[in-house]
Amino acid sequence: MTTTTQTTPTGTAPRVGLIFGALITSMLMSSLGQMIFSTALPTIVGELGGVDHMSWVISAFLVTMTIAMPIFGKVGDMVGRKWLYLFGIAVFIVGSILGATAQSMEMLIVARAIQGFGGGGMMVTSQAIIAEVVPARQRGKYMGVMGAVFGVSSVLGPVLGGWFTDGPGWRWGLWINVPLGIIAFIVSLLVLHLRTGSASARRFDWLGTMLMAVTTFSLILLTTWGGTQYEWNSPTILGLAALTVVGAIAFVITELKVADPLIPLTLFRNRNMVLTTAAGTVLGLAMVGALGYLPTYLQMVHTLTPTNAGLMMIPMMIGMIGTSTVVGFIIAKSGHYKTYPLVGMAVVAVALFLLSRLTVETTLVQLGLVFFLFGFGLGLVMQVLVLIVQNSFPIQVVGTATATNNFFRQIGSSLGASLVGSLFIHNLQNNLAQNLPGAFAQLGPEGAEMAAQFSAEGGAANSLTPASVSQLPDAVRDAVLVSYNDGLTPVFLLMVPLAVIALLILFPVREDVLKETVE
Repeated sequence: MTTTTQTTPTGTAPRVGLIFGALITSMLMSSLGQMIFSTALPTIVGELGGVDHMSWVISAFLVTMTIAMPIFGKVGDMVGRKWLYLFGIAVFIVGSILGATAQSMEMLIVARAIQGFGGGGMMVTSQAIIAEVVPARQRGKYMGVMGAVFGVSSVLGPVLGGWFTDGPGWRWGLWINVPLGIIAFIVSLLVLHLRTGSASARRFDWLGTMLMAVTTFSLILLTTWGGTQYEWNSPTILGLAALTVVGAIAFVITELKVADPLIPLTLFRNRNMVLTTAAGTVLGLAMVGALGYLPTYLQMVHTLTPTNAGLMMIPMMIGMIGTSTVVGFIIAKSGHYKTYPLVGMAVVAVALFLLSRLTVETTLVQLGLVFFLFGFGLGLVMQVLVLIVQNSFPIQVVGTATATNNFFRQIGSSLGASLVGSLFIHNLQNNLAQNLPGAFAQLGPEGAEMAAQFSAEGGAANSLTPASVSQLPDAVRDAVLVSYNDGLTPVFLLMVPLAVIALLILFPVREDVLKETVE
């Protein structure tokens, strides 16, 4: 291929394999970044302190990833994707180094935010690059493998996070990105030769970008702090709510007026774009809300080691990888795709309901079956929604369309991480307050001393780890386990009606003929 202002021709098949290999490497890094700390969270909290900041280790990554997606998508359509893609890899490496050397929870959260910005850029740009070199009819195979990579990382992340935590330390979950990132950078630098865009289109929507970032950030702060660090009717939360609403209105007005908007609202004249974006937002909320906190749940409730908690996610990986890959090849052969996300959302709804029924007595075999079902449903939906969007637009705007769809799914993911984290922490604190006094009372004088430790500001309750819980007296340990279980499982039940709504939203999707050429 040669660098040109035109769309890359399809007669360059020998290079597609190399390009795809480069994209998969960075896709793996980005998706690993979302999940690698899910098993390490209890240990990180115990080492750096601050259970009330726990959700931000995941949320900070997701917030900046969300903000990055429309920016990278738009700029890629304007000026080309190669150097933008390399920039995303470099930012991700820098964030990883800062996180690996962090000495406080606050520093780790800042590093994760930097990491997330680079990760968002890599993820959306890699999807757009595939659309630039592979026709929609054949793209199902590649998108299926990308979905499989996300499935691998959703399990490999917790497994690696657990292995590092049990072994050399959780910081190696960040250090590992440095050699991977360097390899991805070098391969991409040598292999990628893409369109450069049109010089006349190089006008960037700075105001829209600023409003999008402020609105997104205030929305996530609102859902993260509300009901935990601040009361819902506090001035801080009400101010954030007002800022979110005003920012969203100002953003829409700006996008309607500027010549070259960050997110062209004309995209939403396309019915499939509207429907898949709405469904994807709900899917992101349910998926990250579950994946982000299930490893912590397994460690604290079922007393698994971080490594074993990660390994328990393998059934979910098998369900997601197998389904995503097989469905991708079936779509490429048949050209039909509408049924798969409908069935997938129904399966996700059932799996979320079953997750809400978990108890301390639930066996690991039962957990594995539910996890497999959840992964099976996700595999039917995730990449098919992206394929539908990309098939609905010409190559000149496919990056913006893909990024917009991903942006709203990541909004759902960020809300899922923050809402589930906030509700979980709120429920957990209430449950501990109700269950621990009775447990302490059974221990006599020893219990009174332990109660004082738990009630102290920043005391034992703020630094619970799986190891410390296992050393507690039986009565106290049982109270903690029940508190964790009853803190998380009700949140899954709240997600069931959302999954049903997403299923209903997808019914009117129009099954267009998949394009046979890149143009």
